[in-house]
Amino acid sequence: MEPEKIKRMESASNASIPLKRIAYFLCILSVLLLTEGKKPTKPKCPALCTCTKDNALCENARSIPRSVPPDVISLSFVRSGFTEILEGSFILTPSLQLLLFTSNSFDVISDDAFTGLPHLEYLSLANNNLQTLPKDIFKGLDSLTNVDLRGNSFNCDCKLKWLVEWLDTTNATVEEIYCENPPEYKKRKIRSLSSKDFDCIITEFAASQLLPYQSLSIDTFTYMNDEYVVIAQPFTGKCIFLEWDHVEKTFRNYDNITGTSTVVCKPIVIETQLYVIVAQLFGGSHIYKRDSFANKFIKIQDIEILKIRKPNDIETFKIENNWYFVVADSSKAGFTTVYKWNGNGFYSHQSLHQWYRDTDVEYLEIARTPQTIRTPHLILSSSSQRPVIYQWNKSTKLFTNQTDIPNMEDVYAVKHFTVKGDVYICLTRFIGDSKVMKWGGSSFVDVQRMPSRGSMVFQPLQINNYQYAILGSDYSFTQVYNWDAEKAKFVKFQELNIQAPRSFTHVSINKHNFLFASSFKGRTQIYTHVIVDLSA
Repeated sequence: MEPEKIKRMESASNASIPLKRIAYFLCILSVLLLTEGKKPTKPKCPALCTCTKDNALCENARSIPRSVPPDVISLSFVRSGFTEILEGSFILTPSLQLLLFTSNSFDVISDDAFTGLPHLEYLSLANNNLQTLPKDIFKGLDSLTNVDLRGNSFNCDCKLKWLVEWLDTTNATVEEIYCENPPEYKKRKIRSLSSKDFDCIITEFAASQLLPYQSLSIDTFTYMNDEYVVIAQPFTGKCIFLEWDHVEKTFRNYDNITGTSTVVCKPIVIETQLYVIVAQLFGGSHIYKRDSFANKFIKIQDIEILKIRKPNDIETFKIENNWYFVVADSSKAGFTTVYKWNGNGFYSHQSLHQWYRDTDVEYLEIARTPQTIRTPHLILSSSSQRPVIYQWNKSTKLFTNQTDIPNMEDVYAVKHFTVKGDVYICLTRFIGDSKVMKWGGSSFVDVQRMPSRGSMVFQPLQINNYQYAILGSDYSFTQVYNWDAEKAKFVKFQELNIQAPRSFTHVSINKHNFLFASSFKGRTQIYTHVIVDLSA
């Protein structure tokens, strides 16, 4: 191309740039001139709504309009096509003073459905077939003076407990409303109910941790201001000690005592010293002491093998500031024996029930008459006769034979609990029904029977204000019962799947409550006691 022609083209191109800019600015200027003095467009009356100066009535509306004319302070919905009032549905209409819903049918009303309405004075949800209301439905409605909830079918359960409490505290005028359900509250004024009419707290045992070994006895104890758990492992022969890991929020190994065919590891803390009675089927039974300087357990004493041949259970107790423990012996030639602490060790204090093959021993305190104080007693369970009750003789400092529990052959174990000062016992039977009995002043009387084929543990335990009894079975699910105060007996509460359970122990650490479940054929399980408020 010729040089002269190229120069002419470059010159023409450079001249076109300012022309384009001028045209752009002229376009912007014309738009500004056309819109000058015009006000923003006001929101129109929504579809399917009829609007007057300050009122909007929406009939058969398919949704809640996002905006309404700014002068509207009253908004009504009749026979709407929507079934949900979602969170923040009126956030763009903050000037509303009256809001009415009539002849609708709502599936969901969110907690914050009416948030952002600081000027709302009147709210009607009458005749909308409502069965319940969300707890925070009136939250933030500080200007509310009138509420109409009539014509609904309210289910007065725990989800509506908050409404009963709100009616007692609100300054708004609320027309009288009634319960439709449950049947015992039908047609009753909701305002006449109180918080005490709602039983909204439920509990359950939730699986928390699984320990990879079988176990028999499980005990808990406090030592040096810390809580520990000790588990007897029959196949490894160990007493495994666990402590709570405050970081990981689980139980971890702390220490162990190694033995042979261990069946019971019973801790006893005397003053500040920890001792552990280790009962074994072979190799004799022994007593260990925790050496705080060496930070380990040291064997300090053997338990006489001629008396304790086949230990099956151990109970520790304190009478008149003296510490004792008793070992139930299940051999044909053994003696169930009471041992007493003498300041240096434990010595044989009294032999009981020789040659009866005792399987369990329980220490409890009961009164022979309502006017007398409670005195120490032992109940021995045996495979060869009915449970025998021994009473402590204050003069001789010995247990004396008193009576047995009639019509209760083949009882494997007896464990006690108290309710409002009354003493009860749970009697475990492998064949036949297990029982709950109540102390009547001179004997135990029947309260309740539980089917219990294959049961070797029926353990009552109390967690906070809840009284439970847990009935294990080798052939079916473990049944957890909860005490019904009105019926004065246990009711079925929960089922747990545990293989061949042998003991259930409550452990409390840092305001957390755990249930340890031993298993002779499977793994040891830990459950957390969970409290749920259904009204929350």
